[in-house]
Amino acid sequence: MDRTAWLELPPEARSAVETYTGPVEHAETAETGVMARLACTLHTATGPVFVKGTRSDEPTAWMYDYEARVTRVAPLAPRVLWQVDAGGWLLTGYEYLLGHHPDLSPGSPDLGPVLDALTTMSETPWPEQVRKKPLHIRWSGFFPADRSPDLEGPALVHSDVSPLNMLVTEDGIRVLDWALACPGPAWADAAFAIPRFIHAGHTAEQAEALAQAVPAYSNVEPSAVATFAATLCGVWESRAASDPAPHRAPLIAAARAWTVHRSSQHVHNA
Repeated sequence: MDRTAWLELPPEARSAVETYTGPVEHAETAETGVMARLACTLHTATGPVFVKGTRSDEPTAWMYDYEARVTRVAPLAPRVLWQVDAGGWLLTGYEYLLGHHPDLSPGSPDLGPVLDALTTMSETPWPEQVRKKPLHIRWSGFFPADRSPDLEGPALVHSDVSPLNMLVTEDGIRVLDWALACPGPAWADAAFAIPRFIHAGHTAEQAEALAQAVPAYSNVEPSAVATFAATLCGVWESRAASDPAPHRAPLIAAARAWTVHRSSQHVHNA
């Protein structure tokens, strides 16, 4: 994605934003972690604001509106401050959050707050006014059709619980970037976190033990978890084949380790 800088926006778009922010003193373009065409922090007399968006005629422009609508009701999310559609650009202003990305490695003091956040996230229903493909439809073709109920649910699922999408702030963990959110099982984000824990140095068994601290996950049927693990692994492998990127291989290795562990547990319990 070619990143557009604040000063490269049409004057109409910048003026529309400044009706909300006041004059922008300077802007910093985000270097990593955000796939938006424009992603920057605006510094103003009233404080910083994070802005992301794209050209209104982009095929993906609808996703930015959806993301803002989900973020308004998502738990632990930054506040949505305003939206503008001007000068051919759709832009959303978000609360600027200060903090560090959590460390998920064994013994980290951030693990408890992350598990608390995953518990909070598991308790929010999907906003019915927002139409989005649920997880079992998004992943269709990657699991046996008769296992579809394993992946169905009415909860709001973030689905990308990378540490880069979380900040440890003075107010606890805050969760960023809800662009990939969808309806799914209440335990799904805890399950999505398991390969992240493995990637950070936990064994599959240790990672699952961490996830057990989330009540929604601790109550799920092991067979549903096995379906989830195998499907996630398949989805990530497919994504890596079509869009290779260096960060994918270690995560896929973590997902495979989890899938093998789940399969052995399933056989052991059978």
